[in-house]
Amino acid sequence: MKSALTYETIAKCSTTKAKASILTLPHGPVNTPVFMPVGTQGSLKGFTPQQLEEMNCQIMLNNTYHLGLKPGQEILDKVGGSHQFQGWNGNLLTDSGGFQMVSLLKLATITEEGVQFQSPFDGSLMMLTPEHSMSLQNSIGADIMMQLDDVISSLTTGPRVEEAMWRSIRWLDRCIKAHKKPETQNLFAIIQGGLNTELRKKCIEEMVKRDLPGYAVGGLSGGEEKDQFWRIVSLCTDLLPKTKPIYCMGVGYAEDLVVCVALGVDMFDCVFPTRTARFGNALTMYGTLSLKSGKYSTDFGPIEEGCDCSTCKNYTRSYVHMVVTTKDTVGCHLVSIHNTAFQLRLMRNMREAIIKDEFPAWIKQFFHNYFGGDKAKYPQWSINALQSVGVDLLEE
Repeated sequence: MKSALTYETIAKCSTTKAKASILTLPHGPVNTPVFMPVGTQGSLKGFTPQQLEEMNCQIMLNNTYHLGLKPGQEILDKVGGSHQFQGWNGNLLTDSGGFQMVSLLKLATITEEGVQFQSPFDGSLMMLTPEHSMSLQNSIGADIMMQLDDVISSLTTGPRVEEAMWRSIRWLDRCIKAHKKPETQNLFAIIQGGLNTELRKKCIEEMVKRDLPGYAVGGLSGGEEKDQFWRIVSLCTDLLPKTKPIYCMGVGYAEDLVVCVALGVDMFDCVFPTRTARFGNALTMYGTLSLKSGKYSTDFGPIEEGCDCSTCKNYTRSYVHMVVTTKDTVGCHLVSIHNTAFQLRLMRNMREAIIKDEFPAWIKQFFHNYFGGDKAKYPQWSINALQSVGVDLLEE
C-alpha cells in the first residue's frame, strides 16, 4: 500500500527492545518514542495550539467521532480540514471513532455493517461504517488515520473476542478500499485479539499481509491485569515489522510509558495528563503531587524543579494550590500545561538515553526517583516486564 511517511531508526538500545526513530509525516518530522496529547474536539482542553507548539509537540490526536458530530463533515470540507480549522501546524492522528464502542456502549449497536451511535448531544442516530470513518478522516485531513476496528473491553472473554478480531480484519480491508488519499494520509491497522496470544498472532499475521504504513496495539488499558498487558504488548512488538512505527493505544502513566518503550513501542496517547490536572494532580519525575493539599499553601517553589514549562517558570506551588482549591479554571490550565510538558520531556529523556545507549541505567534511575527510592513500591508487573528485556530493577 502507498505510504505518506518515512520511518528511520537512528539508535537501538543494546539491552532492551527500545529504539529511537524519526517518523516523517506530511506536517513534519516526529521524534520517537513519542507521547501524543489528546485534543478530542480539535483542541487540547484549556490549550491554544500555539501553547502546544511552544512545547515542541510534533503530533496530537483528534477524535473522528466527535469532529464528525461537531463541526461536522461539511464544515471540515469547506475549511479544508482540521489543521486549518483549529490552527494547528503540526501532525494530527485521528482515531477511527471505534473506541466510542466501549466508552459509549450504552448508546451503540454493533453489526457487520458498522456501529450505530446515538448522539450524546441530541439523541440523533449516526451510523459509523469503515467507509464513513475513512470519509470523515479524509475530510479531517489527519496525517495518520486509524482503521475502524471492532473494539471490545479488554475484560471481555469467550467467542466475542475472536469475532471482534476477524471483524477488525474485514473492516480493515473495507477501510483500505475506501481510503481516498493514501498519498497524503497514512492508514494504520489496529491489532485486536484481547488477552488471547493465539488470536493476537493470527491478527498480526493477517494485518501485516496488508503492508500498511504503521500498526497499533489496540484493545488494552481497559482494566486488565498489568502482567497480561505487558505480555501482549511484548508479543506484538516481537511479531510486528521492525521497519514500521508501532503505536500502543491509550497508555499514559509514566511507569507504563517507560516499560512499553523498553518493550519496543514508538507511539502513545492518553487523556490522563490533562484529565488528572483537572483534579489538581501534577505529574513529576518524583511522583504525583496533589496540589490541593494544604502543605503546598506556603510552598513558593515551582511545581517541579528544573521543569522549563511556562507554569513552572512563572508560578509557585502556593499560587497553583490556591487556584486549584478555589476551582478557578486557570488552575486546571496551569497544571495541564505542566503535565503535558512533563509527558513530552519524559519521552525526550528516554530518547536521549537510547541514543547514548544508556537506557537501562536511565530506567533504574527513573524508578528510583519516581518511587522515592523504595524498591518495595515498584509495581511487580513492571519488574517482570523489564526483566524480560534484560533490566533487573532489584539488582543493587
